[in-house]
Amino acid sequence: MADVSRRVRHESWLSRLRGSIKSVLTGVLLVCAALPAMWCNEGRAVTTARSLEEGQAAVVGVATDVVDPANEGRLVHVTGHADTTEILHDPEFGVTANGIQLLRTTEMYQWQEYEKSETRDKAGGGKETVTTYSYSKTWSEKAIDSKAFHQSRSDGNPGPVPFPSTTLVAKAVTLGAFTLSRALVGEMKEREALPVTKAMATALPRSTGMRLVGDGYYRGLEPGAPRIGDVRVRFSVVRPQTVGVIAGQAGTIFAPYQTRAGDAWRMLEAGPRSAESMFRSAAVVNRVLTWILRAVGFLFVFAGVLLVFRPIAVLGSVVPLFGSLLEAGIRIEEYRHSFLHAKVAVFDGCRASVGSSNIDPFSL
Repeated sequence: MADVSRRVRHESWLSRLRGSIKSVLTGVLLVCAALPAMWCNEGRAVTTARSLEEGQAAVVGVATDVVDPANEGRLVHVTGHADTTEILHDPEFGVTANGIQLLRTTEMYQWQEYEKSETRDKAGGGKETVTTYSYSKTWSEKAIDSKAFHQSRSDGNPGPVPFPSTTLVAKAVTLGAFTLSRALVGEMKEREALPVTKAMATALPRSTGMRLVGDGYYRGLEPGAPRIGDVRVRFSVVRPQTVGVIAGQAGTIFAPYQTRAGDAWRMLEAGPRSAESMFRSAAVVNRVLTWILRAVGFLFVFAGVLLVFRPIAVLGSVVPLFGSLLEAGIRIEEYRHSFLHAKVAVFDGCRASVGSSNIDPFSL
């Protein structure tokens, strides 16, 4: 069966006009939803910036060899070796490792559908949309439903991925005299591959249908020429490592530290990180997230404005030349106005929420 198929859909100008009238409501809803969301993003950005300033002024460095009761409830910074004595064990494959996390990654070889559409205007105001569907084979951790493809396949994907990917986490991870919570342990992302040895493979149950190939397990006829439905399993481990932590001291554990500005801080980064560098990294993340959300909000406003004026563009497309000029003019003019109005609305709203703060949200 061909790995590429096409679908052509024709739409008359009258049908386009009816659809464009319906799109006006969608456009209004987009604009009405985007502007408050952009305003909230500015408030979030300012709150986070204030919380970072407050936290940086309040944090104190402490040693890890002893828990000082005098620091109870304070925001503390510690650097040390996160360690555990636990041996993590994957019961389905018999793989073991001394580590903070043991991760099993299972992938199945499957068909994947890709869709690409191209729209062309036709004489008389009609429109033709050509959608091309292409298919290729890929390794995926998630099951891909080939029954939902545009073109059915006789060699479709077999269904659920067996032995799904999972993560085993050590119950007791210490940082000197402190104990790391599961939330902080989950932030440890520095992993390394864990090759499956022949000794480990002796514990592999035959019911899995797997065999040792390279540094992992494989189910299929020929690993070098995989077929649809073949499965491979690989393992990785998060080893004991040096980390930096900023959080509130609550006995022998680290808890979120609530700032007066609004945010609660509990951070972990790999390596011997200073408090200054960790707060600097958090500030960078805040700025990047703020501008990403600003861009998304503006795109929603822009798309909403285009949808509101879509009926005019469709009417103009009945006369091809006039329609092209009209649609281009509308896009340019509305782009300018929507940007100005969105920026003014967001800035005014943010000033109202920030009050007398000297933090300019557009400097974040």
